[in-house]
Amino acid sequence: MSRWKTALIVVAVLLAAVIGYRLMHRPTGHRPGSEADEPVPVTVVPASRENVPIYLQALGTVAALNTVTVVPQVSGQLVAVDFKEGQEIRKGGVIAQIDPRTYQASLAQAQGKLAQDEALLKAARYLARSYENLGKKQYVAAQTLQAQQQTVRQYEAAVLADDAAVESARVQLGYTTLRAPFDAIAGLRLVDVGNVVGPGTSGGIVVLTQVHPISVLFDLPQQNLDAVREAMGKGTLPVAALDRGDNKIIATGFLKVVSNQISTSTSTFELKAEFANTDDVLWPGQFVNVRLQLGTIRGAVVVPAQAVQRGPDGDYVFVVQPNKTVRMQPVTTGNQTGASIAVIEKGLSPGERVVTEGQFRLKQDSKVIPLAPGEVPPLKASGSQGQAGSRGRGQRG
Repeated sequence: MSRWKTALIVVAVLLAAVIGYRLMHRPTGHRPGSEADEPVPVTVVPASRENVPIYLQALGTVAALNTVTVVPQVSGQLVAVDFKEGQEIRKGGVIAQIDPRTYQASLAQAQGKLAQDEALLKAARYLARSYENLGKKQYVAAQTLQAQQQTVRQYEAAVLADDAAVESARVQLGYTTLRAPFDAIAGLRLVDVGNVVGPGTSGGIVVLTQVHPISVLFDLPQQNLDAVREAMGKGTLPVAALDRGDNKIIATGFLKVVSNQISTSTSTFELKAEFANTDDVLWPGQFVNVRLQLGTIRGAVVVPAQAVQRGPDGDYVFVVQPNKTVRMQPVTTGNQTGASIAVIEKGLSPGERVVTEGQFRLKQDSKVIPLAPGEVPPLKASGSQGQAGSRGRGQRG
């Protein structure tokens, strides 16, 4: 039994010696060609110097430049509607007609009263001139002359009142024809022919909206107010309306006005932009993305926005060095134009190549295979060659 124990001890010692030898002589690094040493394919773009527009973006609501509800100013029967729903009506175009006969009669009556008083005034003036001539010869008492002169003044006042009455009647008659106050699009007809309408007609006859030009209302945070006002002081600020996907400019205009107060509930201020809208691409009530251009940064260093990474110590980019390794370069970013371009204020020079795709596999001094955007990385050939070599060695063996 003791010999078996001795033999087991000797075997155990020999195994421990072999394992220790293997551990002591194991290579400390990775074998050449291992995955950790293989270069990483990455997309690389050089930093460039460009003139970069400064944008502020917001969600806007399209609003008609002018909206009016056409309500009759005189009462009467509606005898004609001279528009089609959805029709574009020019300024001064006839919208509807109210029965004018009552108002024509009132105008004729006022004109008759005016003619009567004008005739009386003419006769009173003639008699007053006669009294003046006779008074010089003392054929007429001074009191009689003064009374006649007062009569002339009374008729002059009556004629003035008649003139006003005629003008009032003419205005009332004019109100029987309803006209568009500006170029507009007609809405739905709210009253049919034959109804008696007047100033109290609920909802009016039709709602007109002006869409050429048209407005877009949008809000910006209060911290942008000073920048907007300063930029407005330098000239007209262009505004672009984009589609809901924020991909395509559908209309261009200019900033018209900035609200005179900041909302205490939202800490924002309202702005109004104006668009010509000749192609009717904007419509009242529509939501659009608004892009306000405050100015342009001349000669800014820019890179694609996806090149900028965020770390615990701030923003950085991976810069490809001449030996095809990368370094983590801290940068200071400025304004970003949309979602595609980032402005680098500090830390990068034009021409330096930055990684835009594949950063998640990189670290300081990682080896890379720089690729242009859209370029396909080369196929790996080392694995197949190793397998072929193994088969060759096996055959020779």
